[in-house]
Amino acid sequence: MDTIGQLHQTIERLTSPGRGILAADESYPTITKRLADHGIESTEENRRFYRSLLASTPGIGEYVGGIIFFEETLGQKNDDGVRIPEACEQNHIVPGIKVDKGLVELAGSPGDKVTQGLDNLGDRLDGYVEQGARFTKWRNVYAITDRTPSRQAIDANAEVLARYAAIAQSRGMVPIVEPEVLLDGNHDIERCAEVTEAAQTAVFDALRRHNVKLEYIILKPNMVLPGQDNPRPSVETCAEYTLQVLRRTVPAAVPSINFLSGGQTAEEATAHLNAMNQADGAKPWVLSFSYSRALQNPVQAAWKGDPANKADAQQAFLKRARLNSMARQGQYSPDMEA
Repeated sequence: MDTIGQLHQTIERLTSPGRGILAADESYPTITKRLADHGIESTEENRRFYRSLLASTPGIGEYVGGIIFFEETLGQKNDDGVRIPEACEQNHIVPGIKVDKGLVELAGSPGDKVTQGLDNLGDRLDGYVEQGARFTKWRNVYAITDRTPSRQAIDANAEVLARYAAIAQSRGMVPIVEPEVLLDGNHDIERCAEVTEAAQTAVFDALRRHNVKLEYIILKPNMVLPGQDNPRPSVETCAEYTLQVLRRTVPAAVPSINFLSGGQTAEEATAHLNAMNQADGAKPWVLSFSYSRALQNPVQAAWKGDPANKADAQQAFLKRARLNSMARQGQYSPDMEA
C-alpha cells in the first residue's frame, strides 16, 4: 500500500463512528506520579501489566479506535505473550506512539517552552512502524501568564508541530497535532480563547507551509476554559467559546478534533464534550476525545496495582469509554454516571 493509502486507511479507522482515542503515553515521571496517587509503584512490570490491561479490555474497541503509547510499551507483551500493539489490533484498535522528547525552555523568551525531538525523527518513525504503530502524537504547550505566550513561542511551536507532521505523513503515519493551552493560572475564559485562537491560527499556517495534508491529521486541542483558579462557567458556555475558536481556525478539511482533558475530572471532560456535540451551528469535523487522566483515573483507582482487580479495572475503563462515546454523539447525560 502506498503512503496515501496507509494514511487514508488509518484515518478512517481512527474516526469511525462512536469511537475516540486513549492517551496512554505518559513519560516515566508522569506515569510514576499518576500511579503513586493510587498507591501503585511504577515498576516496568506494573506499567506493562497496566497498559496491557487497557489494550485487552474485552469490547473496548467499540468505543476506542486508537491508543497512543509510550515508546516502552511497543516492545512489551501481554500476559498471553502477544505484543501489545498486536493485542490492540486484535481488539480492532489502532496502535499509536508519542514521538516528541519533552519540553525545554525557549531561548530568548523567558517562561515559554518549546518541544524537542525532531532530530532523527524519521529514523525513529521507521522503527515504530516496524513495531506496529500507525499514528503519532506530538505535544506543544502554551502557559498563560501576563507575559506568555510570546509571539516568538507561538511561531516557534507552530513551526515544530508542522515539521513533525510532515515527517510523520512521509512515513505513512497519521500525525496527531497537539497545541495545548494549559489550564494552570487565574486567567478568564476570554484570555484562554484569545491564546487558543492565536496558537491554532499559527499552527495551521505552518502546516500549510510544510505541505501537510490536512485530510490526514487529527487536531488534539484544549477546550476553552478559564484558568483552574477561577470558577468554571456552564458547560454550554465553554462549548460556545470552544466552538467559536475552532470555527475561526480549523479548516473543514481536518477530519477529526479529539480533545485533551487537560486536568478536568472524568465527569467534567465527558460533559464538556457532550455539550459541544449538542450545540447548534456548523461543525464540519468529528468532535471526539483523546483523554488521558479523564479515562484512566477511574481505572487506576479500581486496579490499585493488584492483578486480582484486573476485571474491575477493565469494567471501569469500559464504562468511562462508553460514556465518552455517548458524549461524542451528543447523547450523554450525568445520570448515566450511576
